[in-house]
Amino acid sequence: MRLVVETPNEMLSYSNDFLFGINMKLKDLEVFVVGNKPPFIGGKYFQFVKLTTKCGVIGYGECYAASVGPSTMTSVIKDVFERYLLDEDPRNIELMFRKVYSSGFSQRPDPTIIGAFSGMEIACWDIIGKSYDQPIYKLLGGQVNERLRSYSYLYPKDAEDPATFYSDPIASAAVAEKYVALGFTAVKFDPAGPYTIFDGHQPSMSDLERSERFCKEIRKAVGYKADLLFGTHGQFTTSGACRLARKIEPYDPLWFEEPIPPDNPEEMAKVAKSTKIPIATGERLTTKQEFSQVLKFGAANILQPALGRVGGIWEAKKIAVLAETYNASMAPHLYAGPLEWAANIHFGASIPNLLIIESIKTGEGFQRDLITKEILWEDGFIKPPEGPGLGIELNEVVAKSNPYKLDKLHLEMSEEMIMYNKENKFAGG
Repeated sequence: MRLVVETPNEMLSYSNDFLFGINMKLKDLEVFVVGNKPPFIGGKYFQFVKLTTKCGVIGYGECYAASVGPSTMTSVIKDVFERYLLDEDPRNIELMFRKVYSSGFSQRPDPTIIGAFSGMEIACWDIIGKSYDQPIYKLLGGQVNERLRSYSYLYPKDAEDPATFYSDPIASAAVAEKYVALGFTAVKFDPAGPYTIFDGHQPSMSDLERSERFCKEIRKAVGYKADLLFGTHGQFTTSGACRLARKIEPYDPLWFEEPIPPDNPEEMAKVAKSTKIPIATGERLTTKQEFSQVLKFGAANILQPALGRVGGIWEAKKIAVLAETYNASMAPHLYAGPLEWAANIHFGASIPNLLIIESIKTGEGFQRDLITKEILWEDGFIKPPEGPGLGIELNEVVAKSNPYKLDKLHLEMSEEMIMYNKENKFAGG
């Protein structure tokens, strides 16, 4: 059979397809560990990856996995790349995932290994989109949502003491009022005290009282113009979480986030059954296996995958499909840099059961400086980029100008036990 090419443009297209078929193999990896700027909103540093194919197509991604230090994590990323991605076609997402998931006879969720793959998987999708001159969401079943509802944590001002701010309901209520005036229709806050290596624990009376005051003051400030998103970080025992839920229930939060540690969905389901507040979870979970247990036991009906940890965009799509069968919603998590945010946006644009997407404020400041093109945030909503791939590029000049030189973790838990005779201060991770 003879192929007839009618126009020069068609000839170019067929030529490109042929070229991609021959040289669409992953050749190079570069890792950027970028130090965040004070007040370190989004973590102490960001870990970006850059993949390049033999035919010169570049893709960027971001890893949100930091159980080990950044230099060690860089070594893990390089090891995973060299074993399972080098010389592979970046379109073979499923095959590469299976290789990584099975690494070393594991075949179980591993936040470090899967986290390393997640960032590179995002970069592969960036390459695929650029190769076909399409935004990623167009290749995931097409665009479902033309704009995405967003929320942000309530953050202190740059010069403000975080420990004071995060303990002050009046200060948070004032920030909430400003955010709602910008257009946000949901705000998140986590006033229930520090997260510690000894969690879950029983909340102290001061933690319970502070949590109730935060809900009361923020609800008073924003009225019913915005949803309240009550954040915790798996701090509590099952009974302690139930006690806290009773305290905040009168203020009608949209969700109660990760009320107990994430390793026991059966116990989290008991909290879900005890309260009228929807339960949300997922920031620390990885792959569909862990999310399937959340759905199976009824532990939560709002799922919050972090795409730089969960397995990447394709794995998140599978989780969204599972969630549909349980009538559950998706609210992708973000406490990282702008490349994971961009991946979340493409994912969110492609699914029918999106509830809301997390932003770090409106994507301004250092988050904006790290990318070459602005992500459009307007009136509380995000417009998905229309350019190919992620639709943005990492600003490598800015990234290389801000290297992270320490070896601390992205987030760190307190090693002190909760006090029951005085107030517990929380200054972020």
